[in-house]
Amino acid sequence: MKNKLFAIILFSLTVWGCKDEEPTASLLLPSALNLEITLSQNIEGLVDVKATANDENFFTIRFEDGDNTREVESTDGKAQHQYTSSGLYTIITKAHVTTADFVQQEDTVRITIASTTNTDGVPLNGSTSPMNYEGYSLVWSDEFSGNSLNESDWNYELGTGNSGWGNNELQYYQKENTSVNNGFLTIEVKQQAAGSQMYTSSRLTTRNKQSFKYGRIDIRGAMPKGQGLWPSFWMLGTSHNSVGWPDCGELDIMEMVGGSSTGKSDRVTHGTLHWDNNGQYASYGGKTTTNKKDLNQEFHVYSVIWDETSVKWLLDNRQFHETDITSSQMSEFHEEFFFIFNVAVGGNWPGSPDASTTFPQKMHVDYVRVFQK
Repeated sequence: MKNKLFAIILFSLTVWGCKDEEPTASLLLPSALNLEITLSQNIEGLVDVKATANDENFFTIRFEDGDNTREVESTDGKAQHQYTSSGLYTIITKAHVTTADFVQQEDTVRITIASTTNTDGVPLNGSTSPMNYEGYSLVWSDEFSGNSLNESDWNYELGTGNSGWGNNELQYYQKENTSVNNGFLTIEVKQQAAGSQMYTSSRLTTRNKQSFKYGRIDIRGAMPKGQGLWPSFWMLGTSHNSVGWPDCGELDIMEMVGGSSTGKSDRVTHGTLHWDNNGQYASYGGKTTTNKKDLNQEFHVYSVIWDETSVKWLLDNRQFHETDITSSQMSEFHEEFFFIFNVAVGGNWPGSPDASTTFPQKMHVDYVRVFQK
């Protein structure tokens, strides 16, 4: 469903004069200041402003928007700003002769943006996937249709693990951060002290309850957002307890490393294999980027197609990576694997949260489905 955005120009007030002092008798102020406001039909919340005036040297255009207020200096009178929330906003335009000498116009615009989430904050939009594929049968799924986690399929892994689960992570995993409501599993990440850690989250596994070798796996999810957030849908070989990692093999269906610095993005999906290569750790992966929206803004379907010869990764049914697993050194990937769903905070890869990271954050899962030939 396409969201609609409307704007109503409520009033316009022109104030003629100087900012700091009266102009000299010979100074000619700009005249005929006019402002046109256009709202993009393609990018939600984007406002284009075009100002014109006679005898001006430059313009400043100020977009009042709470903490996102910004002022643009423009020689051609053009400026843009994207509002992210509905509300009544003021745009102040000045046509300058000098920095201190100008004419000013104030316009008020009302922005209405249709809601993109339900009352629980779950996105309403995004990709979906079918309940069947030609040549495959659905062998297991969890549609999260009840009001609690099905503990006949899932386990809670608690605490901090060994050295922050092996990655120096900063969260303490607990049951309380998991909920199932209205057809969605939610893992909530909080800035909350527990077990000597400053953050809490949840880590769920199907170890000893549900495991699979080969098939197509579809997981429909919406990610959290922010520097230091590390949500994952992944699998470990069922031999993990006996042989350890990486000998058991690891299949990462999706990982997101939140933030905006080098190597981190709230729009990038990673898919990777990890294994033991004759006593040496090995890994191989790929990634893909969504162009318009962060992964928290709508649902995506994260998939792998895993068979005797390869693992293929797909985002919204579009393949972005493939790994051949026929090598004898990759025998791990011809055994049973179980699921792990978690949201880590900090660690070796994402680094710690910073002032830009807001809490709480949530990962929502609509379903997980396993199909086999």
